[in-house]
Amino acid sequence: MKMFSVAGWPFQKVLIANRGEIAVRIIRACRELGLKSVAVYSDADRDALHVRMADEAYHIGPAVAARSYLHIPTLIEVARRTGAQAVHPGYGFLAENAAFVEACKEAGLIFVGPPVEAQLAMGEKTAARRTAQGAGVPIVPGAMSDVEDDTRAQEIAESLGYPILLKAAAGGGGKGIRFVREAKELLSSLRTARSEAQSAFGDGRVYLEKAIVPARHIEVQFIADTHGNVVHLGERECSIQRRHQKLIEESPSPVVDAELRERMTGATVNLMRSIRYVNAGTAEFLLGPDGSFYFLEVNARIQVEHPVTEWCTGIDLVQEQFRVAAGLPLSFTQEEIELRGAAIECRISAEDPENRFLPATGTVVALQEPAGPGVRVDSSLYPGLQVPLFYDPLLSKLIVWGKDRAQAVARMRRALAEYQVMGVRTTLPFARWLMEHPRFISADFSTDFIAEEWEQRVQVAMDGQEQLAPDQLAAIVGSLLMEEAAEEEKLRRRSAVNGSEEMNRWRDAARREALRRM
Repeated sequence: MKMFSVAGWPFQKVLIANRGEIAVRIIRACRELGLKSVAVYSDADRDALHVRMADEAYHIGPAVAARSYLHIPTLIEVARRTGAQAVHPGYGFLAENAAFVEACKEAGLIFVGPPVEAQLAMGEKTAARRTAQGAGVPIVPGAMSDVEDDTRAQEIAESLGYPILLKAAAGGGGKGIRFVREAKELLSSLRTARSEAQSAFGDGRVYLEKAIVPARHIEVQFIADTHGNVVHLGERECSIQRRHQKLIEESPSPVVDAELRERMTGATVNLMRSIRYVNAGTAEFLLGPDGSFYFLEVNARIQVEHPVTEWCTGIDLVQEQFRVAAGLPLSFTQEEIELRGAAIECRISAEDPENRFLPATGTVVALQEPAGPGVRVDSSLYPGLQVPLFYDPLLSKLIVWGKDRAQAVARMRRALAEYQVMGVRTTLPFARWLMEHPRFISADFSTDFIAEEWEQRVQVAMDGQEQLAPDQLAAIVGSLLMEEAAEEEKLRRRSAVNGSEEMNRWRDAARREALRRM
């Protein structure tokens, strides 16, 4: 592997058009390379960690994403005003928006991601399906274009046969997806999917696919440069999902053997060569129970779960993105990539897993992040952070590496036991439960795992509780909220003086609560 140097690169300052943990991740890559970073923030993110860490930070509007993180003219103006020569979009928001790529080009900015042509071919999901089919890659049966007419949607659904999936044409990250079991659910699901797609991506178009069940979700990481090099970095297992959003990822997949890996990665590389793709991306597949795989889509950007690939290859994907954007060749060849050990990532989100993973908010009153051998935390958390409800609830990612999957699982258990967040409900209890589950340990799961195991467990627990009258419930909830607010305020006042003692007390209370819920 060659050492990086930005001397002579066409950019020395980068605008990061994102927020949260991915903005922090990109800032760190910039700092290691010697690049200056420019952060942007909305009203809701004035005190966010990425704002504190960047070399410069600029306000871009109100909390609503459409008027801040999705507002292209404002982002371009900030880049112009600060003298940034490049823009890194991270994931989500405008990362796969061809209009944003074109706006950057017109403004003389280097977009750290695929060019407009690749965005149009792969970033838009129905176009990607057509391109993949033309390249001979097997695709999931479904519509080859977005469906605006409800009657046409009903006709396509009937021809495919239920269940079906509705998907955002401009989407990714599980947003704008609805599972439709029968015809009577279709129209309401269409409205919901279109609304969510418009909110998340500024584009409300959706299309239909046949739902493959049961199935596993496997993806292939790849990266390409402007010198004709296209390489893959192995696959990731992403089947532990809820509402089509990933919760746990690992590399390599425990069910992909060498022959299947060669077929999936080969199809990915050939597809990317056919469209002259440049920069990082991920090809996503469904793996059926008979071993057949189907192309789903290409995420034309860096993925949330890229750290597990970095653990197993030793390659910094974000730094490689910058290298490719600077017009340089990749710092490695396909032959030099060696996949080592196993890595697992747990997404830690502000959601209540005991209540259908509904979003949560609050103030992080106390925080203890894990450390030690083989542990990495990509995070936007800090004590005092007020978690907003306006954006994706992802707060941090806990990633571990082991010499094999068994060691990685054991290491993740240890790290999760150390990880403590007070003041905001998170998905930590779910992750701890999962790492002890026999089906996860034996890799016997599909994309339906959470519905089959976790949701059933939560429902049984709820059914066993005594039902309260509405006025009783309201009184209890109000009382608990007031008590919680009072305790958090007292803890905030004392934390500067005796934070360690308070953390220990809270940890003991958290353990008692966890035992009570089991």
